[in-house]
Amino acid sequence: MDLYVMNCELLATCSALGYLEEDTYHREPDCLESVKDLIRYLRHEDDTRDTRQQLGAGQILQNDLLPIITQHSQDKALFDACIRLMVNLTQPALLCFGKVPDDPTVRHHFLEVVSYLQAYKEVGKSVKNKFLFTMTRQEEDNLLIERILLLVRNVLHVPADPYEEKNVDDDASVHDKLLWAIHMSGLDDLIKFLASAQSEQQWSMHVLEVISLMFRDQTPELLVSAGQARSAQEKQRDAQELEALRQKEQAEKRSRTLQRGTRHSRFGGSYVVQGLKSIGEKDVIYHRGLHNVSNYTHDEGKAVRRVPKRKLHARDSEGKRRSALNVRLFLREFCVDFLENCYNRLMYLVKEGLIREQAQQHDETYYLWALSFFMAFNRGNGFRADLVSETMSIRAFHFIERNITNYYEMMLTDRKEATSWSRRMHLALKAYQELLLTVNEMDRSRDENIRQSANVIKSNIFYLMEYREIFLTLLRKFDETKQPRTFLRDLVESTHLFLRMLERFCKGRNNLVVQKKRVKRKKSKGRKNPTAAETTPEALEETWGAVAEELRALTEGAVPFDAASETPLEEQRTEAMVRVQDALLNRRGPEALGLLRAAREVWPEGDVFGSADVEPEEELQLLKQILIANLPRPPPPEPGMEEEDGELEEEEELESVRVSETEFNFLDFIKRFASPNIVRPYLLLLRSYSQNSPHTNHCITRMLHRLAVDLKMDALLFQLSVFCLFNKILGDPVATAYKELVTFAKFVLNRFFALAAINNKAFVELLFWKSVGAVREMTEGYSKPGEGSKWTPEEEDELRTLYVEHRDSEGKQRTSLPSSFPIMERTQKGTRIVLWTEEQEEELQMLFEEFRDSDDVLGNILKKVTAKRSRARLVDKLLSMGLVSDRRELHKKRRRNPNAPGKSYVLLILTSHKPIKEHLIWARRPHNSWCWSTVDKWSLKLYFVTGMSGPLLWLQNCLNRTADDREEEGLFQPVPIVPLTEENEDAMEKKSFQRLLRKIGVRAPADEQESFWRIPAQMRPSQLRGAAEVLSPSQDALAAGAEESEQPTPGSPILEQQQGEADSHEQRAQALRALLLARKMKQPSASAEHTGQQIRHWLSEMAPYSQNPMCPGSK
Repeated sequence: MDLYVMNCELLATCSALGYLEEDTYHREPDCLESVKDLIRYLRHEDDTRDTRQQLGAGQILQNDLLPIITQHSQDKALFDACIRLMVNLTQPALLCFGKVPDDPTVRHHFLEVVSYLQAYKEVGKSVKNKFLFTMTRQEEDNLLIERILLLVRNVLHVPADPYEEKNVDDDASVHDKLLWAIHMSGLDDLIKFLASAQSEQQWSMHVLEVISLMFRDQTPELLVSAGQARSAQEKQRDAQELEALRQKEQAEKRSRTLQRGTRHSRFGGSYVVQGLKSIGEKDVIYHRGLHNVSNYTHDEGKAVRRVPKRKLHARDSEGKRRSALNVRLFLREFCVDFLENCYNRLMYLVKEGLIREQAQQHDETYYLWALSFFMAFNRGNGFRADLVSETMSIRAFHFIERNITNYYEMMLTDRKEATSWSRRMHLALKAYQELLLTVNEMDRSRDENIRQSANVIKSNIFYLMEYREIFLTLLRKFDETKQPRTFLRDLVESTHLFLRMLERFCKGRNNLVVQKKRVKRKKSKGRKNPTAAETTPEALEETWGAVAEELRALTEGAVPFDAASETPLEEQRTEAMVRVQDALLNRRGPEALGLLRAAREVWPEGDVFGSADVEPEEELQLLKQILIANLPRPPPPEPGMEEEDGELEEEEELESVRVSETEFNFLDFIKRFASPNIVRPYLLLLRSYSQNSPHTNHCITRMLHRLAVDLKMDALLFQLSVFCLFNKILGDPVATAYKELVTFAKFVLNRFFALAAINNKAFVELLFWKSVGAVREMTEGYSKPGEGSKWTPEEEDELRTLYVEHRDSEGKQRTSLPSSFPIMERTQKGTRIVLWTEEQEEELQMLFEEFRDSDDVLGNILKKVTAKRSRARLVDKLLSMGLVSDRRELHKKRRRNPNAPGKSYVLLILTSHKPIKEHLIWARRPHNSWCWSTVDKWSLKLYFVTGMSGPLLWLQNCLNRTADDREEEGLFQPVPIVPLTEENEDAMEKKSFQRLLRKIGVRAPADEQESFWRIPAQMRPSQLRGAAEVLSPSQDALAAGAEESEQPTPGSPILEQQQGEADSHEQRAQALRALLLARKMKQPSASAEHTGQQIRHWLSEMAPYSQNPMCPGSK
């Protein structure tokens, strides 16, 4: 950034700090206020971090802040403010921007901030004996210590610039120079003190973070070998690498010699390559020399196809480099001291902070890195188990396994940050691998106690299923687009180590018992309703005589409702009355009285459970009325309802983990690796065999050898891409360096050609990856479709005899066939393509139209359809044809008991103070279906009488317009009903008008995001016009609007409509009983005898009309 575009106020503030004359910095009088102003400017910077960029361009940290803290450290306030400003300026760019920006402009600002941070790191290497003095003087100031640790963390976190630092190994980089400055200032000793001192345990996470950044570019192996002579193994390995390079160079030289002809020719000639077709039917004509004819391909000259970004392989992290020798020596000494004095204590404190969630997000990655790094250093530097005892336990295995599982789940859910989660999972895998290597090292120790401890740890990790199957899961779910090749390499090596340890552990034991977990999913069964006691009048009188005496005493109250239940409070009120009746029927009088009094306190409105000042005798009479009342009860489940198709019935699934023990078989465990999903990652890593280490190639070859030789499943590798890879290995000029791979490739190829001699389909099988079943068929022979066991003549005669005996037993239980009969071989499972003809589709549509309003739509269609299909096929076809939009529409509707009133019907009467006629008109039907056919002229007359004619005409116009639009455009979408006049808005808010909307099929707002009622998309134009025709005002309705409405008499049409809306005469009688009971509770002075007389009088009035043939409930 150009200095001339710096903000004027910012420039004036920087000028007020002071100036540097030669090596002396002269501060201005208002230097402290200027530093605070800069902190304030940084706090209010914009998204491009312009203030940070301007301060970085002006080199304020190099020219002002560093001289101030070095020459004016005695001013505590100024020193503290400068440290605060430096911490803010050196904050990592990722924290400033949140992530690496995708926008080019913002990314440019991001890179600018990174470049200024690299400049800060460059000047930080010159700071020497300053931090030690400062921190020793300010030990009591915890806040200042924390800021200094954060400043060191920020400077160490600055990434290296690969374009500026083009250093080779053993050369000092900027990071190495900064580490050397830390060492010369003694800050490394102070870090070890903070890690080991008991009084400084609050800095444990900061210290671990600083240490991880110090060793960012190092590997344990390089630090162990620093300053020591090379071992014989290292010399031998280097000699082998040089020999492989020499052989490769000689092979390339020989191939170049063979490519040159014996004499020079300006004309290479033209040749016909027989057997290789060109674009047409003729052979290819080759116009070059014959030495390159083997490399000819049709792809020459074609443009390389661009790989989509989402399919690009994940990139590996930057490679490690070897630092200068003096830096490696000081870091090696630091590691030794840290392991002896700090490691166990620091790792314990960090682990406790992570478990108690006292650390920040993702801080566990520092713990995982420290575990893998220092335990690897301990293995290489004369292994001592006591130095890493804190992390060598089953708790450590469990902690890492849980983190690996969590990282994998987050990698699937948080796809935008999948790369970051993949790196964290790689750290956890490295830690898990290091734990296994340490256990393996303990197993080879000379100390008997250490070997016994290793056996205990191995027994635990081999016993638990989670630790055994973690590698199977990671291999099966490997994704090369999110996980780099280094992760796959560590995963393959860790799997090889685990299998080797497990195999060795099993050899020393005759039988090994391990834990086995099985997740069992079961569908929850509905609760069965308890059977009610006898309800005959004689039984009820006997029950009341036994209970009446118990009700004289006062009892404890009960809880009549559940506040946490999802059931509405009104429905719980009806359930409370049913519970009172059940208690009376079971002769639990005190419990019934307690429930009644508790329900009275919960629902005092309407005096449904009696008034507050009810007398004891009146309370007993009220209980007697509840006992003899026919209250609504949920119907018992019909037989077969629970056995509906699983795809249509939404039932809650309960998972139960069944833990058992079983004898472990190593070969059976290896068989689980015989899968294409696990073999593919191994072959993906084998493609880079020339870049792999010899140990990695050995791990790959050993796993493939287990599958091909130990399990005798060599056909699993009979795949064309595998053979192309083997051909590349065999044709490699330095193939002698990969003797193990060459031997195995020749073995697999020989096995394939031997099989191809007897199986002429083997070459076709090369095109496909094969499962275990396909491998068995390929090697042992294919099974023909319809081929099964043969029936002997005796068995056929016996079957014919059984058929003659039982062919007339229609509807009776069939006798099962004898067990000696051969079972017909089942057809192979698989997905079959079901084709529907046009006639079958028309028949299905006609049947759906016929049964769409029935209780069991799918069941009726299955009975009538001629083309027999499964329930799932029918559901899929109905969905694809657009006849239904949701599977739930095909669920079987549960029936109500016709002899009992509906819960919502009785509840409507019990809980309202409105006239009885309105409730009897608008009582809900037993089924939730569109029922505008029942909304006749008598039910609509009430709306015209009460001034609802305008809203009804508006609703009729809405239905007709929607029907016309759907016929013209053919689009079936939910249409909102928007009231534009005040009259229509008032009507839409009335409960009675909303009930009418529900009856004609209009849907209420589904959630808080919807404001208007909507005409469903499932309603066809004919249905819409039918509903609009029902809403048309008749002459009687219009005439009734001119005169006052009177109370309906027992013979009136409105009462006939009331009877037609109900299910039966029994429902009306119970509704009237409940209404009269509510009125009785409002008038406590009335006697029980008078109440009984009123009920009998109402029932006598209702009796003639219950026999009306127009009433649906009449018998």
